[in-house]
Amino acid sequence: MALTGTPIENNSLELWSQFAFLNPGLLGNLDYFKTTFAKSIEKDKDKDKTSALKNLINPFLLSRKKEIVAKELPEKQITITYCEMEDGQAKIYSYWKSKLREEIKETIETEGFMQARFKILQGLIKLRQISNHPILIDESYTGESGKFNLLISQITEVMQEGHKILIFSSFVKMLHVFTDYFNKNNIPFSYLDGSTKNRKEVVEEFQQNENTKIFLISLKAGGLGLNLTAADYVFIVDPWWNPAAEMQAIDRAHRIGQTKNVFVYKTITKDTVEEKILELQESKQELVKNIIGLEDGIFKRLSKEDINNIFM
Repeated sequence: MALTGTPIENNSLELWSQFAFLNPGLLGNLDYFKTTFAKSIEKDKDKDKTSALKNLINPFLLSRKKEIVAKELPEKQITITYCEMEDGQAKIYSYWKSKLREEIKETIETEGFMQARFKILQGLIKLRQISNHPILIDESYTGESGKFNLLISQITEVMQEGHKILIFSSFVKMLHVFTDYFNKNNIPFSYLDGSTKNRKEVVEEFQQNENTKIFLISLKAGGLGLNLTAADYVFIVDPWWNPAAEMQAIDRAHRIGQTKNVFVYKTITKDTVEEKILELQESKQELVKNIIGLEDGIFKRLSKEDINNIFM
């Protein structure tokens, strides 16, 4: 018997390795599996092969999802909110998008698509940072951010109503933008990122102290292993390819012990790479639903057309 919460995290070969241990030969040897299933499912999106693999492994799987185990859990509502860029932010975004598009195009033409992948990833990160707040790439920036202004407005309203709030971002620098604002306005908060040593104390402070309404958390450091049922509002500051990472973050609040409805807000900056990420999340959702690959796998499957669309 094997127990796991994530049968596949990066690609379908992880599923093969588990069955090679549990039921040797069921999925053939590694070369056979790569040729017959992995390539067809992950690259060619072959629905017949996806269905065949599901049918093959289904008799040996027992899935105990949260909605089955914890039927008493209150509802979870996810809302996508959109915001406009401020003028200065829009100018910076436009400049970097044009610059990156030309650099990536040149790298693809001279070195090939595979060699351009690192530059593509760097470009995506930079555009995501500007979508959040230009200060993430330029500390001398003194203008405003449409997303930050909207989030502060929403968070202030929810906090004044007495709710507890989780704020997740992929970027520690973005969390620091929030901490600067909260410190200047004497708003108490808890904070957790990869460098936090006293995780237990930080969590207990947020859970037990009625005066601490806000918990700032980096997506990677706080997406797993935390029970934060004192919160009933969750803000996802920036989207990423892997919707499962977002759901794991949301489930810090929506878990056994929660007695209140949980409200989740994903904030998207209009006319930016964030809208493209949302589209790609949806287009890849079928593979995610079928447990055939998450974060890294999704990025590996980006085509030239996807890249052109993102940097258009």
